[in-house]
Order: sequence, then C-alpha cells, then structure tokens
Amino acid sequence: MRKVPLRFQEFTKKYPRVAVAYEALAEECRHSGPLSERDQALVKLGIGAGSQLEGGVHSQVRKALDVGVTPDEIRQAIMLGLTSMGFPRMMAVLTWAEDILKNEDGGK
Repeated sequence: MRKVPLRFQEFTKKYPRVAVAYEALAEECRHSGPLSERDQALVKLGIGAGSQLEGGVHSQVRKALDVGVTPDEIRQAIMLGLTSMGFPRMMAVLTWAEDILKNEDGGK
C-alpha cells in the first residue's frame, strides 16, 4: 500500500471519528456488489476523471496501482474519456495521473 497523503493524515488526526465513519462507509460500498477490486479502481478513476477532481485522480491512480492495474491500463482508461469529456479535459486528467505514474515506469 502506498503512503497516505499528508493532507489526509492531518484530517484523520484532527477528525478521527469522521475519518473512521468515512472509511467504514467506503468499505461497505466496496463490498456491496460483485465488482473486483481492479474493476472498482478503474470505475472510481473514471468518476474522478469525469468529475475533474485532481486529488481524486491522484488517489485513484495510487489505489489502482495497489490492486495491480498497470500504468498503461490506467492511461488507456483515461484515454477512453476523450470522446466523452473532450481533449483538453482528458489531457488534464492524464497530466494528473502522470504525477503519480512518473514514479512507476519512468513516465513513458
């Protein structure tokens, strides 16, 4: 598992009960259906990308890598958004993903 971002660590220390409740809700959502961890990671990456959430994309790229999604699979998942969200938005998401991926494979 990758290092938890400092901002989330600080939030957890300041609001431990909220963090525990948030994690419990996330856990329940993960186990609410048949999708594999891998599929869940790609779906959540797509949601972050479509919502244009830079921090969410960073988080979901890290989580996807943790469950075995390859850097090239992450890039393809983002590229699939091109025709839905447009080139500039897709490029922004790809740039955010590369913030994390550059440490995985030299940033192809």
